[in-house]
Amino acid sequence: MKRVLLLLNAALLAVGNCGGPLIMRLYFLHGGNRVWLSSWLETGGWPINFVPLLLTYLRRRTAHGPAARLILLKPPVFLAAAVIGLLTGFDDYLYAYGVARLPISTSALIIASQLGFTALFAYLLVRQKFTSYSINAVFLLTIGAAVLAMHTSGDRPKGESNKEYYLGFFMTLGAAVLYGFVLPLVELTYKKAKQAITYTLVLEIQLVMCFFATVVCTIGMVVNNDFKAIPREAKEFGLGETKYYVVLVCSAIIWQCFFLGAIGVIFSASSLLSAIIIAVLLPVTEVLAVIFYKEKFKAEKGVSLVLSLWGFVSYFYGELKHNNKKSKTQTTETEMPQIITTP
Repeated sequence: MKRVLLLLNAALLAVGNCGGPLIMRLYFLHGGNRVWLSSWLETGGWPINFVPLLLTYLRRRTAHGPAARLILLKPPVFLAAAVIGLLTGFDDYLYAYGVARLPISTSALIIASQLGFTALFAYLLVRQKFTSYSINAVFLLTIGAAVLAMHTSGDRPKGESNKEYYLGFFMTLGAAVLYGFVLPLVELTYKKAKQAITYTLVLEIQLVMCFFATVVCTIGMVVNNDFKAIPREAKEFGLGETKYYVVLVCSAIIWQCFFLGAIGVIFSASSLLSAIIIAVLLPVTEVLAVIFYKEKFKAEKGVSLVLSLWGFVSYFYGELKHNNKKSKTQTTETEMPQIITTP
């Protein structure tokens, strides 16, 4: 069951990780300019979680009758999820600002550096064990992002100043650092929770996290007068008013897939694997950005991409080798004859 959940959540993460940046960029390319609104859409789809939660409750109700608990979340875990949600809200803004200013291919490569930050915080918070292969993967991905940073001005969108471009670059890097901290923090919450961590509980944690992240973004929208600007922006949207609202709704749904998939992978495996999957999907996002948005793919991006792919291969080869060694050790221990001693 845990493997099935891992595959399911990895699929959700893939949809969100590749589709989220593309549809967010679509909003900005056709006349949208509300960063707080884009941030809000990243977690604003949190009510979707009520559907699977209702189904799991009905299943518990069938099995246990009226004694079945409606909510499994206990106060300490709720508080932890709320704090993580607040951090996620600020991370949403940093990321949305970066996507508004940078081409998707560039922002995706910068986000790849998140793996290095996740590895660092995973070591500090949950004592994640590393092999030479995983260390090599983190190193290569970090270097890949650094290579990209050396020659960034060449892909600056038309009409955008150097100040705006570099601010977008560093805001995206800040988003990578912050989310690299959030992922291990979720894993730490699972480990420290004084209750059984089930997938239903994971869904409840996801709901609380996204709710508080949305609260942060809602405050930002109110201060920035985004709610008043939405009707006007819809009328001026390049693809038409109807498609404007379609883009917003689809964005909220796709981003919810991302967050649900990310914490689901942490539940089924680890925060490091969640970050690895996010990074592994980088080439897919790169190719889609070049195909759909005709973005330039210059030499420094090619070097960064090669280093990233090298890092991915290194990590997965190390995991495969480790698992094979572990399997052989367990088989040997099982086949060893037991010596029965008599007094």
